[in-house]
Amino acid sequence: MADNEELKTAETEQAADDKNIPYSTVDDTPSVVLELIYQLKIKEVMSTSVITAGKNDTLRHIQGMMKENSVTCIPITEDKKLIGLVSIADILTALDKGHIDATAEEKMTRDLIVLDADRPLSFAISSLNKYRFNHFPVVNKENELQGIITAKNVISTLLVEINREVLKLEKIHQKKDSGGAYSEMEFASEKHDFDSAGHASTEIKKTLKKREIDPQIIRRVAIASYELEINLVAHSDGGALGCSIQGDKVTVVATDNGPGIPDINKALQEGWSTASELVRSLGFGAGMGLANTKRVSDEFTISSKVGEGTTVRSVIFLNSSKNE
Repeated sequence: MADNEELKTAETEQAADDKNIPYSTVDDTPSVVLELIYQLKIKEVMSTSVITAGKNDTLRHIQGMMKENSVTCIPITEDKKLIGLVSIADILTALDKGHIDATAEEKMTRDLIVLDADRPLSFAISSLNKYRFNHFPVVNKENELQGIITAKNVISTLLVEINREVLKLEKIHQKKDSGGAYSEMEFASEKHDFDSAGHASTEIKKTLKKREIDPQIIRRVAIASYELEINLVAHSDGGALGCSIQGDKVTVVATDNGPGIPDINKALQEGWSTASELVRSLGFGAGMGLANTKRVSDEFTISSKVGEGTTVRSVIFLNSSKNE
């Protein structure tokens, strides 16, 4: 297989079968699931901890590897390139016919269907459905083995991603005023969820822009909401960031579940921070959050009780001419 002629990509095999998705009909499939299987790449789902063997390893040795690692197939590689596969069926045949001491090169399966690591997850799902194999080797453009993908990989990843999408929906609570514009928004916040940090302030900024509010006011609200949002993620045990657009003002309120601030005066000083090493290593915790929020606010209040939590309220008037 020096020329890799016997390796076929599932994309080639499925050129005329692109609609083979593992559901009865596309119309019956939840849109969030369809979006995920087309957005996710195979390399994001596959298992990268792959046990491999060489072409000169005996089937007896490979049988031992399977038993030790609780796997049912071993890819055979040479210089990182995939050249074949030995499955549990190959081992059983070898035991039955008495050639268990033959080398992998002599008895391995060479005619493989492989998946491209950069293709959408939909290709893997279609392949699992079409060929009824338990697993597929995943390779890159140079035919180097990148991983193995199984139905279990697909299902577990989809469950995790769907749960993430549900959490995103649960994090946002919005109310519209009589004119149809958002007047109240609330965003849940989780401790150290830096992946979502900044989402709330971005949504608030979008809403203010749609209302055609003065860009300087929008900037100040964006600073206050972002700083308070980051504080919730970096320092609290979780909480919520709310934004209310009523009358002539925008009110941003951050409420958390703890641990509370022992000395509020110190916390308001620029550069004073209790951020952990983890938070600092991620580029946060400079000690400017509360100070910046107070600076851009027309009204600013903070209350905190150790062990119970903290509430910070920032009010910015729409007709304010305050300089930052």
